[in-house]
Amino acid sequence: MPRPTRPRVALVTPYGARTNNGNWHTAARWARFLAPLAQVQLCTRWDGGAADTLIALHARRSADSIAAFAAAHPQQPLIVVLTGTDVYRDIDRDPAAQRSLQQATTLVALNALAPQRLPPPLRAKAVLIPQSARALAPGRKVQRYFDVAIVGHLRPEKNPQLVWRVAAQLPADTHIRLWHAGAALDAALGRQARAAARAQPHYRWLGNLPRAQARQLMRRCHLLLHPSHMEGGAQAVIEAVTAHTPVLASRIDGNVGLLGAGYGGYFAPDDADQATALLLAAAHAPRLLARLARQCRQAAREFSPAREAARVRALLAPLRR
Repeated sequence: MPRPTRPRVALVTPYGARTNNGNWHTAARWARFLAPLAQVQLCTRWDGGAADTLIALHARRSADSIAAFAAAHPQQPLIVVLTGTDVYRDIDRDPAAQRSLQQATTLVALNALAPQRLPPPLRAKAVLIPQSARALAPGRKVQRYFDVAIVGHLRPEKNPQLVWRVAAQLPADTHIRLWHAGAALDAALGRQARAAARAQPHYRWLGNLPRAQARQLMRRCHLLLHPSHMEGGAQAVIEAVTAHTPVLASRIDGNVGLLGAGYGGYFAPDDADQATALLLAAAHAPRLLARLARQCRQAAREFSPAREAARVRALLAPLRR
């Protein structure tokens, strides 16, 4: 008998490798997961080539590819992975994003609370696939300082302004050091980062780091500070907890949907006073830091690559029937 042909998957992400952002890393990771089962074409736009299914990251930015595939292959699976800007902004007001929701046969949520943001008739399409990161051994922490990592490109959604406000509120003689990694996707924010680094001796902006270096930064630090306004399911949070580094995060769905409602390291969104107080408490209260570490160890079980790979591969089940 002839050997069955592997299904052809067009995996669309609007961002290429040069962006070094979460969407790109998700797409590249999923391509690796699917490679043993399918012929995967990783691209920034579907060109109409042969494909048995389309998996598209970003309902709005990939809307043209989604619409074209739906028109060309109305009976084939069409999977849309919902990013943070999709779920917490675009699906409320952007017609192209709303059309993508209707055209998808499956909507992938990256955090447990995201399906609640969908229109009720569409929630049955949603499946939860938390992202993953390879577990790292605990890093060696310096004793003289309390090092805090911030990992995220400088753009409004990541709220780097809160980091600079926290830096300005820390005592002059603090042993806390803030290490901020991320490219200046917004030129004005880049200027603010340089100004903060000049004004605050305990703040350093490291610019864009390769992913491996960013992970090692998180591994060496005592905490990750993650102040985003919106997240689909922050890869930086996942990479921190799987590197045994606790997290202080804004209380938004994209963080609570990963770490759970009972996590003890949240501050109100955009509340620099509360974030600073929590950071100082963690730096000076070993019991609090230990409690956050325990909670992160529990959350990390959900973020294993094997678990994510199984869920991603399950998306191809309709093609194997």
